[in-house]
Amino acid sequence: MTKGFSSIVSRLVAAAASAFLLCSIALAQAPEGPQTSAPPQANPAPQPRQEPPKQQAPPQAGVTIAVEVPVVTLDVIATTQHGDLIPGLKKENFRILEDGQPQSITNFGPSDAPITMVVLMEFSSRYSGWFSYQAKYWADALFPNLKQKDWVALVTFDMNTRTDVDFTQNKDEVRQALYQLYFPGFSESNVFDAILDTVDRLKDVKGKKSILVLASGVDTFSKHTLDQTLKGLRGTDVTIFCVGVAKPLMNYMELHNSLGGMRELNFLQAENQLKTFAGMTGGFSWFPQFDGELPGIMREVTEYLRHQYTITYTPTNHNPDGKYRKIKVELTAPDGSPLVVTDQKGKKQKWVVYAKEGYTAPKGGVGD
Repeated sequence: MTKGFSSIVSRLVAAAASAFLLCSIALAQAPEGPQTSAPPQANPAPQPRQEPPKQQAPPQAGVTIAVEVPVVTLDVIATTQHGDLIPGLKKENFRILEDGQPQSITNFGPSDAPITMVVLMEFSSRYSGWFSYQAKYWADALFPNLKQKDWVALVTFDMNTRTDVDFTQNKDEVRQALYQLYFPGFSESNVFDAILDTVDRLKDVKGKKSILVLASGVDTFSKHTLDQTLKGLRGTDVTIFCVGVAKPLMNYMELHNSLGGMRELNFLQAENQLKTFAGMTGGFSWFPQFDGELPGIMREVTEYLRHQYTITYTPTNHNPDGKYRKIKVELTAPDGSPLVVTDQKGKKQKWVVYAKEGYTAPKGGVGD
């Protein structure tokens, strides 16, 4: 019996030892406290969901999100009524209105960045080689006014748009390309398509950028309508300068008895179109009567570009409605009254401000 009892005790001791060993292993594998950076697991245990406190609730639809608020940058030119530049203006001399509401200027300064310009020239056979003749003339007037650090590209158009010279600081390369323009391929002049194509090409270019359009402004066969062109220009940050060559062209064609079916009304309509393209983007337009005016115009183009003021503001209207916002820029004295400008003789001069007319607000947001 003693032997049987000993056997039973031995078994109980062995069982207890096994149970103790299993408990020790379980305790060794259990975490000792909260883990702050547990390694990733293939099948992590589900964690109880923590409800955020009410004051940290996510924003609801209609609440402004910072990334949806545009920053509007304006390249502004200020001149007298006679076209003389007004230098030395300061931040407090500008008042910005968006849809009639005053805006706070966040950044301001004269723009001293290099000029980035696309020369967009009509090159159509419908005008008896007029543009190949004109190109040599205005090129000699434009390039001496550009600096070494300025960038220029040459794009010509008739039915199609062609990049003759990509952006370069070598002005002679552009000049030589112009000198080699002899035989236009088509008689069409698709100015709407050419402008929109060039604006689209410049959308990813940073900094101050502009297009100098040298054209009659007559559109013959574009895929885009005038309304589509205007809509496309509403969203651009490219400044467009236009030199309409209709008047010298008509003088040339009358001299050579080659007006044919060209009507003065067509040229007047084209002139208004070029004025609109320039005005809505903050640029300027010229319509010379004679070739001799071109050198002065080319100097003015570069002077205007070098004397722009760059103004930045964050709109007070944060609604991402995708609507067009109208911008108005005024010149004011530090006390808020209209700025008084005088000429060298002390005579009061009216001022004119050239800036883009508006922009299209972003559309969408949280909850859309």
